[in-house]
Amino acid sequence: MRGQIILSHGSDSSPEATKVSALAALAESLGWRTQRPDYRTDDSRGHAGSVAPRIARLRATIEALDAPPLLVGSSMGAFVSGLVSLDVAVAGLLLLATPSEIPGYARRFDLRADVPAMLIHGWRDEVCPLAGVHAFAARRRLPLLVLDDDHRLGASMGMISAQFRLLLDQQAAA
Repeated sequence: MRGQIILSHGSDSSPEATKVSALAALAESLGWRTQRPDYRTDDSRGHAGSVAPRIARLRATIEALDAPPLLVGSSMGAFVSGLVSLDVAVAGLLLLATPSEIPGYARRFDLRADVPAMLIHGWRDEVCPLAGVHAFAARRRLPLLVLDDDHRLGASMGMISAQFRLLLDQQAAA
């Protein structure tokens, strides 16, 4: 096995969601172990109310591992993955459709500066406007791939999978 990947789904979704399922299958086919925490009970608390329980759940999952994992997150899963990286060692981040803030939650999006990260977002994201994540990526000089897609990024799975595979190859070589 090459390493561990934790894939975090978005709000009002599940561990069986299209993006996290497809990326988990790709990683497993390349010899990686994957986990997909189930945040549905946390999400019943509303967007702002779900952040702290999601952070606690993801943090506990990471702390049970023997090595820092690669985190993959979509929307709320991306927001929480970035925040967790501030406090717990992670090998890298692939963040999809990342909100720059959650209305009603005190903290804005952030991630640890020394963690390899890749952001992917849709030009037509109607839920998490591009401007917020674009400004964040610009301040940090992080790679940001902007695709002609909406929040779900459903038309872009081929490109997302290709970027993910590149990230996995980089991680394996490190």
